Amino acid sequence: MTLQSTVPAAQILEFFRDGFEHTAWRLETRREYAADQASEEYKQFLQGVAPDNEEDSPWYANARAQTGQGKRIERVRLVDEPSTDNQRYLLATTPGNLAAGEDIRYMHRSAATALGLPDHDFWLFDSRVLAYFNWQDSDRRMELTTDPEQVLRACQVRDAAWHHAVRYEEFTSRVPSPM
Repeated sequence: MTLQSTVPAAQILEFFRDGFEHTAWRLETRREYAADQASEEYKQFLQGVAPDNEEDSPWYANARAQTGQGKRIERVRLVDEPSTDNQRYLLATTPGNLAAGEDIRYMHRSAATALGLPDHDFWLFDSRVLAYFNWQDSDRRMELTTDPEQVLRACQVRDAAWHHAVRYEEFTSRVPSPM
């Protein structure tokens, strides 16, 4: 049976606390994220102020708790050449994610295109549940499915992306500083 459900925006962090058993994996493909751009920290970043990577933020606290239980939170982020302001911001905030226990790797968009990776973001939980964010509607939400064909394709994308992506330290040694 295929599960189809949604998680309202207000409950997404709660889902990340309770919604997976061992692995949360994300492909980040967007050039810009409105949530970042709306933050004061992002606006300051554009003025040359380095992000402070708040260790007490709800996301970091949850990531530390999840990875402390042995769970994995992993991402592959696509980056354009040259990087967009938002991609540079994410590079600058990655040390906070890494300190919280996440494993974030990077790949240039041209390499992802050559591999046939999709151009949309998604999360894959425990290789069983696929989640897409829907930020277009006024009732912002995360849409979940367990459709076997979609989940299998997401697993294939994950495997290809993870194999070809490089760790943050290696990637940042090859690109200009985000600041």
